[in-house]
Amino acid sequence: MMTAARSADSGLAGPGELDRYPYAEAAADRVGVAPSWEGVDPSELGRVGRRAAGSRGRGLHGQLVQQLGQMIVSGDLGADRPLVPEEIGQRFEVSRTVVRESLRVLEAKGLVSARPNVGTRVRPVSDWNLLDPDIIEWRAYGPQRDDQRRELSELRWTIEPLAARLAAGHGREDVQQRLGDMVEIMGHALAQGDALTFSRADAEFHSLLIQVASNRMLEHLSGIVSAALQVSGNPVTGCDRPTEASLAHHGRIVDALATGDAVAAEAAMRQLLTVHPEVERVVPAPREH
Repeated sequence: MMTAARSADSGLAGPGELDRYPYAEAAADRVGVAPSWEGVDPSELGRVGRRAAGSRGRGLHGQLVQQLGQMIVSGDLGADRPLVPEEIGQRFEVSRTVVRESLRVLEAKGLVSARPNVGTRVRPVSDWNLLDPDIIEWRAYGPQRDDQRRELSELRWTIEPLAARLAAGHGREDVQQRLGDMVEIMGHALAQGDALTFSRADAEFHSLLIQVASNRMLEHLSGIVSAALQVSGNPVTGCDRPTEASLAHHGRIVDALATGDAVAAEAAMRQLLTVHPEVERVVPAPREH
């Protein structure tokens, strides 16, 4: 059993803290709380993994990645904080292999570094892979959620209008038909008040649009758009809530693609992404052609 002093040094989750991480409101309540290892119930780890909406891992390994990642991104484990594998394994009752593989995943995301004679330490924000879907999600439900959603919105303004313009020049009827199908599904979902179906069709619409742009670098960034749509709990763009206006803008994009009108497709996408004045201040207005 670790001593209380050692627990305080580690800075990891304290009693009752584990269940709170997947929720934005809990993160806000936790500001200023000094977490500790002591008293952690290892059985809580499983509940975190199951309840966290965006967990991409499975089993103890995925749950541990989720837990430690959220704690690093939330700031509970600050830069240069040491992570002792033996402590992690003991407190969460997981094997050395699970701990080692979890830390390797976090290292690949830029969250931690492991060096001989130094050990594993948390890295500063400047080293994180901020385009990683997991990190996007963890930031969006942590203390940085407002900044994360604003940054995602700004990035989408860079990616999606260009994708819409490029897509209009390719004329792939199969994809255009699929885009039309998504708009139709969104319309039915809106009429029935089915926000979940609306959001799923919306996500597929934007993913397809980027694919049909036939730009592999843009396609590589499609995960950012998907992550933005998944974590948009506080509306920033027209895609974040089912509305008639949002549905109409999606329809205009499809119409522009069908006629090969790149300018109209780009303009419709910009209109779709513009809702709040805050967004308009950080992106250029549509160009006149």
